[in-house]
Amino acid sequence: MRVLASLCAVAAAVLSLPAQKVLTPEALVDLKRVGELALSRDGQHLLFTVRTTDLAGNRSAAQVWHLPLATAGAAAGPLPGAEGSAPVWLPNGAFAFVTKQGITSMPLLDGPVVELKVEGGVANLLWAPDGTHFAYTQSVPVDATVLQQNTDLPKANARAYDDLMVRHWDQWRDGSYSHLFVRPYTGGGPARDLLAGERVDTPLPPFGGKEQICWSPDGKQLCYTARRVPNVEQSTDSSLWVVSVDGGEHRCLTEGLPGYDQDPSWSPDGRWIAFGSMARAGFEADRLRLMLHDCSNGRNVELLPDLDASVHDVQWTSDSQRLYFTVETEGTTQLFTATLQERKAVAVTQGRHALANLQVAPDGKTVYALRSTMERPAEVVAVDTATGAIRALTDVNGAAFAGLSLPTIEAEWFPTTDGKRVHAWIVKPPGFDPARRYPFVLYCQGGPQSMVGQGFSQRWNFHLMAAQGYVVAAVNRRGLPGFGQAWNDQISRDWGGQAMRDLLSVCDAMQARPWIDKARSAAVGASFGGYTVYWLMGNAGDRFACMISHCGVFNLESMYLATEELWFVDWDLGGPYWRSDEVAEGYRRFSPHRYVQNWKTPLLVIHGERDFRVPYDQGLQAFTAAQLQGVPSRLLMFPDEGHWVLQPQNGVLWQREFFAWLQRWCGAKAK
Repeated sequence: MRVLASLCAVAAAVLSLPAQKVLTPEALVDLKRVGELALSRDGQHLLFTVRTTDLAGNRSAAQVWHLPLATAGAAAGPLPGAEGSAPVWLPNGAFAFVTKQGITSMPLLDGPVVELKVEGGVANLLWAPDGTHFAYTQSVPVDATVLQQNTDLPKANARAYDDLMVRHWDQWRDGSYSHLFVRPYTGGGPARDLLAGERVDTPLPPFGGKEQICWSPDGKQLCYTARRVPNVEQSTDSSLWVVSVDGGEHRCLTEGLPGYDQDPSWSPDGRWIAFGSMARAGFEADRLRLMLHDCSNGRNVELLPDLDASVHDVQWTSDSQRLYFTVETEGTTQLFTATLQERKAVAVTQGRHALANLQVAPDGKTVYALRSTMERPAEVVAVDTATGAIRALTDVNGAAFAGLSLPTIEAEWFPTTDGKRVHAWIVKPPGFDPARRYPFVLYCQGGPQSMVGQGFSQRWNFHLMAAQGYVVAAVNRRGLPGFGQAWNDQISRDWGGQAMRDLLSVCDAMQARPWIDKARSAAVGASFGGYTVYWLMGNAGDRFACMISHCGVFNLESMYLATEELWFVDWDLGGPYWRSDEVAEGYRRFSPHRYVQNWKTPLLVIHGERDFRVPYDQGLQAFTAAQLQGVPSRLLMFPDEGHWVLQPQNGVLWQREFFAWLQRWCGAKAK
């Protein structure tokens, strides 16, 4: 009740017009989430999913919606009986989607509904262009567990491993792997596991989806992403592989490319496979180059060698001559295009937004996408490829935003200590009045290489922070993409260096403004952002009244030996701390635990017990250090969450604790 009372106090103290309506944690979780676009082959119909949350039931569910594109002004709406996710189109004009039992296919209008039960479940559903087969992935047991090897001990409970990848992100390895299956749709027949018996995953866990698999235009082959390397915990060397629908040889297309190769997209004429490739082995945040594999001679070539940015969501036009893709640039994500002839990246759109999930119309004149901003979650839009004009097609959350007072969001550039400029999004509360003084939140981004862009997060939501009366500075400090690869690279082996100085440069500039109350300033962040908070606890002086660290790295030495993706710490920290005196010195200089003697700022520590990326003992160590020194501190631990908080009620609790801590030390009260 104390937390709820504090939240009520925050809401009552919002610096704004008396009767305005603002976003709350409960309203945030109640917003619908639009995703999974699927454009019909004739370009006349668009399917997408809308996911709704049942807070009381602590669950969410998706429904397939339909938007007729041939009828001007037609509204989108849910399709009766289409409760499921991942819609795909069949060549005959029907569509299919994934359910808990397997796959359901149905026509848009009248016709038979076909339900295909798939034991073990379905993920990453893809339909063959000729309609004869469909592909999907499923978790398959490959390695016998120690319990399966000792069936005479039915009450024993243990895990046993012989290599280092014993757990990943939020899952202990259980001997299962995500395999690629193909199954006939016409004529019947069993499903075929194309990776039968292999200790190989496709797509790459945990973030890979069906963008890492594609069909050949003739429906006879599949191209997929996988890592067939020893010691996967130390390697980012994924490759593209092609296999016949009938099984047999798996042919590697990317021999000699040592980094991530992923996201194949076969051209409609069958000549090319476009894919993303990172040049440097072991570096997860290298520039993702747009590559072309020539199926006629097996050669790979980079299409856009002069583009100083990564490409995502690559889509072909129907004539196989042009590609559309997205690029992160200066805190936004824009639509770009290039042709096989000119081989030059050209921006199609501009503006403060993020575009994703591209679907190219058959005539190439329109690209459908999801557009999100910091104010609002994703909605479906149409982009005119000739002019870059963007037209909204849905307003699924329109009723929720009706009458809602929105924050003001501005991009600013600040001078840095090394003579450069750093970009930041400045988010001001609804009804902002420069004659007042506002509490201030410095948001520290995670990643460490992950741009602060125009997204609408269910957790780190800048709209929600501003709605509670805070001015927020979200800084694209050193080490983030969207500002050139050199800027992105600079954080590696320099965690506590220029990136921290960038953040403090913005902090000092903001605190000097007359409408910021310096005495009511906070620093918050997750993952590497949580590391940043711990670092600032010992190195930022008296700039902050409180801090909040979610799943942050506290002790670099213990982090190295307890995390799972060793290639990450090998690259960013230089390897194990005993590798050399130089590496050991980096650990000493940049580990927050070595500066706890300076800690005085009240600290909220949040962690998930199933976080194996940044193991939860990092949070426990930080909390213990604060408590032993008498620093006001609170530990919020989620036993059934990992690096992220995913369950709806846990999410609301997270927000309540977050804002209660801010209110306690930085209370959003007008002065």
